[in-house]
Amino acid sequence: MRYLTAAALLLFFAIPAISAEIDGKWTATVDGMDGNKMELTYDFKADGAKLTGTVTSSMGVMQITEGKIDGSAISFTATSDQFSIPSKGTLSGDEIKLTSDVGGQSMPILLKRVK
Repeated sequence: MRYLTAAALLLFFAIPAISAEIDGKWTATVDGMDGNKMELTYDFKADGAKLTGTVTSSMGVMQITEGKIDGSAISFTATSDQFSIPSKGTLSGDEIKLTSDVGGQSMPILLKRVK
């Protein structure tokens, strides 16, 4: 019983620690639909296990919805009026490795923390 209580306390304190680590701006460069490079800026805000924020590119701003944090794993959907892009990833220090579903195709995206 003592181990179960200790494990529950570790989990309780781990979510805020990961939440605090993801807050702020992150950037990535991806190949755009026209073949040119596109800069993306993610601005994450965590509230416990809930993740919100925005994704900004030359195409505009998308809202982060349905965001979740589970340990070092994150998931969210970037949503605009025209479409939505579900993403899943893993936070590791100053990098987030995302996989986004863009038009039915899986796109790997490496985010780096803006310092």
